[in-house]
Amino acid sequence: MSSAAMGDDAEERCASCGITGGDDDDIKLKNCTACKLVKYCGVECQRNHRPQHKRACKKRAAELKDELLFKQPESTNFGDCPICFLPMRITAQQDELKIFKKSCCSKVICNGCEYANTLREKAERLPMTCPFCRHPVMKNEAECHLHTMKRVEANDPFACYQAGMRRFSASDYATAIEYFDKAIELGDIESHHLLSIVYKNGHGVQRDIKKVTYHLEKAAIGGHPIARHNLGWGEHDKGNIDRAVKHFIIAAKLGIDESMQVLKTLYTKRVVSKEDFAATLRAYQEAVDAMKSPQRDAAESAENNIWDTDIIRDSDVCV
Repeated sequence: MSSAAMGDDAEERCASCGITGGDDDDIKLKNCTACKLVKYCGVECQRNHRPQHKRACKKRAAELKDELLFKQPESTNFGDCPICFLPMRITAQQDELKIFKKSCCSKVICNGCEYANTLREKAERLPMTCPFCRHPVMKNEAECHLHTMKRVEANDPFACYQAGMRRFSASDYATAIEYFDKAIELGDIESHHLLSIVYKNGHGVQRDIKKVTYHLEKAAIGGHPIARHNLGWGEHDKGNIDRAVKHFIIAAKLGIDESMQVLKTLYTKRVVSKEDFAATLRAYQEAVDAMKSPQRDAAESAENNIWDTDIIRDSDVCV
């Protein structure tokens, strides 16, 4: 860093030329977007100062990224069921992801509320409707697709995700990725996780580990517990055990049983401290208990409980 940027008022001076914002009313100093450590009066000064600043910038940028990446989310990206208001019951295994995405209202409903609504409709001989918005169940795929595309035009992130899934199933990967990208722009976290699978398996694109990691990290930061669990395994396989443990702890605290089991194994190998393991176990149990309800238990134990889910696992893509 140049001498002009040193001193008590370093943050008020351009790190390259030393000019301050007060020297000229037209000068507005801007932070280095990567590290936030220094300020510049313009692009030229930032470019000139780059050789001196590069090492410190990369180090601080990596620290800022990790601060964001390893921050414990308050909840999963699936949130709470809008009917019973309980957190969604999520695990890392596809066949245990008991949630239902409604095309009519773009709401995610838990299996307990879906099941209870079905029982009520059967008992009262009512037509099948959405448990949340009471919209009649769509008659066929064509009607569902028409409704989805209307929602896409209205910039509904779930509709964009759903349209992408339909194109993906038809092997139209280029169009599918366009829809997933649009869904991400609109704030959809699950599309990040899906694109990590696309680039991992090379569905219509070249396999790209950097893009896999990028989308997994974006999904994990957004609260996607399965993406977080997969990041843990990725770091574990690379030998970065400390980083892997951090990911598994975050996923376990969100209620992922598989991550908790991994931590148990690592604890027996003395990789995880007793204090961290105990704290994670308590948080895991609290998360799991919060997801329980008699309705959900009844739905899962029903012999004829056959539902379609459009949740993505790490090894496959399905609608």
